[in-house]
Amino acid sequence: MSKKIKPINNGFVFSTDPNFKLEEDEDMQETLPPNQQKLRVWLETKHRGGKAATLVAGFVGTNDDLEELGKKLKTFCGTGGSVKDGEIIVQGDQRDKVLQWLLKNGYTNTKKAGG
Repeated sequence: MSKKIKPINNGFVFSTDPNFKLEEDEDMQETLPPNQQKLRVWLETKHRGGKAATLVAGFVGTNDDLEELGKKLKTFCGTGGSVKDGEIIVQGDQRDKVLQWLLKNGYTNTKKAGG
């Protein structure tokens, strides 16, 4: 996977204002410890050709930490998946396994949503 390189100047080329300073990205949040994360786990079949996928949402932190958590969950479940739009997608109905792994690894505020 190739990662897109973001330009540092956010599209600004030149400013006539002598006091102008570029604003830093506000998206880079500090990753909360596992016991403070409020994660939700649920099953979704919409827009997936009828195939089920387990979604994990509510992670607060950097994209790198989210990617790492997604990789660990996919490895534990033995399935594929991806991380998109701040959500971890694990192929298949893996809600019980995902919830078990999260609770075992200190994510105590995790809830299983849906039936």
